[in-house]
Amino acid sequence: MSIQLENISNFLQLSDSIATAGQPVESQFTDIKTAGYEVVVNLALPTSTNAIANEKKIVEDLGMEYVHIPVLWEKPTLEDIERFFDVMQANADKNVFVHCAMNMRVSAFIYLYRIIHEHINTEEAKKDLQKIWQPNETWQQFIEKVIEDYQK
Repeated sequence: MSIQLENISNFLQLSDSIATAGQPVESQFTDIKTAGYEVVVNLALPTSTNAIANEKKIVEDLGMEYVHIPVLWEKPTLEDIERFFDVMQANADKNVFVHCAMNMRVSAFIYLYRIIHEHINTEEAKKDLQKIWQPNETWQQFIEKVIEDYQK
Protein backbone atom coordinates (compact mmCIF):
# COMPACT_ATOMS: atom_id res chain seq x y z
CA MET A 1 0.00 0.00 0.00
CA SER A 2 1.34 3.37 -0.99
CA ILE A 3 2.12 5.92 1.72
CA GLN A 4 0.49 8.54 -0.49
CA LEU A 5 -2.87 6.76 -0.49
CA GLU A 6 -2.79 6.48 3.29
CA ASN A 7 -2.76 10.29 3.38
CA ILE A 8 -6.21 10.45 1.75
CA SER A 9 -8.96 11.17 4.28
CA ASN A 10 -10.34 7.94 5.84
CA PHE A 11 -8.48 5.74 3.31
CA LEU A 12 -9.26 2.02 3.65
CA GLN A 13 -7.80 -0.76 1.48
CA LEU A 14 -10.41 -3.55 1.35
CA SER A 15 -8.82 -5.92 -1.15
CA ASP A 16 -6.20 -5.96 -3.88
CA SER A 17 -8.73 -4.35 -6.22
CA ILE A 18 -10.96 -2.14 -4.02
CA ALA A 19 -10.07 0.86 -1.87
CA THR A 20 -12.33 3.47 -0.31
CA ALA A 21 -11.80 6.96 1.10
CA GLY A 22 -13.17 10.36 1.81
CA GLN A 23 -12.68 13.17 -0.74
CA PRO A 24 -9.15 13.16 -2.19
CA VAL A 25 -7.51 16.49 -2.94
CA GLU A 26 -6.74 17.13 -6.61
CA SER A 27 -3.08 16.02 -6.45
CA GLN A 28 -4.02 12.69 -4.81
CA PHE A 29 -5.73 11.47 -7.98
CA THR A 30 -2.25 11.06 -9.48
CA ASP A 31 -1.36 8.81 -6.52
CA ILE A 32 -4.57 6.83 -7.09
CA LYS A 33 -3.62 6.32 -10.75
CA THR A 34 -0.01 5.43 -9.84
CA ALA A 35 -1.31 2.84 -7.35
CA GLY A 36 -3.01 1.07 -10.26
CA TYR A 37 -6.64 2.15 -9.92
CA GLU A 38 -8.55 2.20 -13.21
CA VAL A 39 -11.99 3.38 -12.10
CA VAL A 40 -12.94 6.17 -9.67
CA VAL A 41 -16.49 6.07 -8.28
CA ASN A 42 -17.70 9.19 -6.45
CA LEU A 43 -20.82 8.95 -4.27
CA ALA A 44 -20.63 12.52 -2.92
CA LEU A 45 -22.79 15.39 -4.08
CA PRO A 46 -21.18 18.19 -6.12
CA THR A 47 -21.98 20.42 -3.12
CA SER A 48 -20.30 18.14 -0.54
CA THR A 49 -17.48 19.40 1.66
CA ASN A 50 -14.24 19.73 -0.33
CA ALA A 51 -15.91 18.52 -3.56
CA ILE A 52 -13.80 19.23 -6.65
CA ALA A 53 -15.86 20.83 -9.42
CA ASN A 54 -13.79 19.37 -12.27
CA GLU A 55 -13.12 15.96 -10.72
CA LYS A 56 -14.42 14.07 -13.78
CA LYS A 57 -11.94 15.90 -16.04
CA ILE A 58 -9.04 15.38 -13.60
CA VAL A 59 -9.74 11.64 -13.36
CA GLU A 60 -10.31 11.14 -17.10
CA ASP A 61 -7.23 13.21 -18.02
CA LEU A 62 -5.22 10.72 -15.94
CA GLY A 63 -6.66 7.88 -18.03
CA MET A 64 -9.05 6.50 -15.45
CA GLU A 65 -12.79 5.97 -15.83
CA TYR A 66 -15.01 8.24 -13.71
CA VAL A 67 -18.47 7.33 -12.40
CA HIS A 68 -20.52 9.77 -10.35
CA ILE A 69 -23.50 8.50 -8.35
CA PRO A 70 -24.54 11.45 -6.17
CA VAL A 71 -26.15 9.98 -3.03
CA LEU A 72 -28.16 12.26 -0.77
CA TRP A 73 -26.77 11.87 2.75
CA GLU A 74 -30.22 12.18 4.34
CA LYS A 75 -31.93 9.90 1.82
CA PRO A 76 -29.97 7.11 0.14
CA THR A 77 -32.19 5.22 -2.32
CA LEU A 78 -32.50 1.69 -3.67
CA GLU A 79 -31.84 3.16 -7.13
CA ASP A 80 -28.51 4.53 -5.84
CA ILE A 81 -27.40 1.17 -4.47
CA GLU A 82 -28.56 -0.71 -7.59
CA ARG A 83 -26.59 1.66 -9.80
CA PHE A 84 -23.57 1.22 -7.52
CA PHE A 85 -23.89 -2.59 -7.65
CA ASP A 86 -24.10 -2.42 -11.47
CA VAL A 87 -20.95 -0.28 -11.68
CA MET A 88 -19.03 -2.52 -9.28
CA GLN A 89 -20.06 -5.70 -11.11
CA ALA A 90 -19.27 -4.19 -14.52
CA ASN A 91 -15.79 -3.34 -13.22
CA ALA A 92 -15.19 -6.46 -11.12
CA ASP A 93 -12.06 -7.21 -13.17
CA LYS A 94 -10.60 -3.73 -12.56
CA ASN A 95 -9.06 -1.86 -9.64
CA VAL A 96 -11.75 0.44 -8.29
CA PHE A 97 -11.30 3.43 -5.97
CA VAL A 98 -14.58 4.52 -4.36
CA HIS A 99 -14.93 7.78 -2.45
CA CYS A 100 -17.46 10.24 -1.06
CA ALA A 101 -16.94 13.22 1.24
CA MET A 102 -15.96 11.29 4.40
CA ASN A 103 -16.09 7.57 3.36
CA MET A 104 -19.37 7.12 5.25
CA ARG A 105 -21.73 6.69 2.28
CA VAL A 106 -19.08 4.57 0.60
CA SER A 107 -18.42 2.33 3.60
CA ALA A 108 -22.15 1.52 3.82
CA PHE A 109 -22.45 0.88 0.06
CA ILE A 110 -19.29 -1.27 0.00
CA TYR A 111 -20.47 -3.18 3.07
CA LEU A 112 -23.67 -4.06 1.21
CA TYR A 113 -21.82 -4.91 -2.00
CA ARG A 114 -19.41 -7.21 -0.19
CA ILE A 115 -22.07 -9.20 1.67
CA ILE A 116 -24.62 -9.35 -1.18
CA HIS A 117 -22.36 -9.77 -4.23
CA GLU A 118 -19.03 -11.01 -2.90
CA HIS A 119 -20.60 -13.16 -0.17
CA ILE A 120 -18.11 -11.91 2.40
CA ASN A 121 -18.84 -12.91 5.97
CA THR A 122 -21.13 -10.24 7.50
CA GLU A 123 -18.99 -9.87 10.62
CA GLU A 124 -15.82 -9.40 8.59
CA ALA A 125 -17.51 -6.81 6.37
CA LYS A 126 -18.95 -5.06 9.44
CA LYS A 127 -15.46 -4.67 10.95
CA ASP A 128 -14.38 -2.65 7.91
CA LEU A 129 -17.59 -0.60 7.99
CA GLN A 130 -17.06 0.19 11.67
CA LYS A 131 -13.45 1.28 11.07
CA ILE A 132 -15.05 4.32 9.44
CA TRP A 133 -18.26 4.85 11.45
CA GLN A 134 -21.30 3.42 13.17
CA PRO A 135 -24.17 4.08 10.74
CA ASN A 136 -26.79 6.47 12.07
CA GLU A 137 -30.48 5.57 12.13
CA THR A 138 -31.14 6.64 8.53
CA TRP A 139 -28.25 4.59 7.21
CA GLN A 140 -28.90 1.59 9.46
CA GLN A 141 -32.49 1.43 8.18
CA PHE A 142 -31.22 1.75 4.60
CA ILE A 143 -28.72 -1.10 5.11
CA GLU A 144 -31.42 -3.34 6.61
CA LYS A 145 -33.86 -2.52 3.77
CA VAL A 146 -31.30 -3.35 1.07
CA ILE A 147 -30.38 -6.65 2.75
CA GLU A 148 -34.06 -7.53 3.14
CA ASP A 149 -34.76 -6.71 -0.55
CA TYR A 150 -31.85 -8.81 -1.77
CA GLN A 151 -32.80 -11.81 0.36
CA LYS A 152 -36.16 -12.10 -1.41
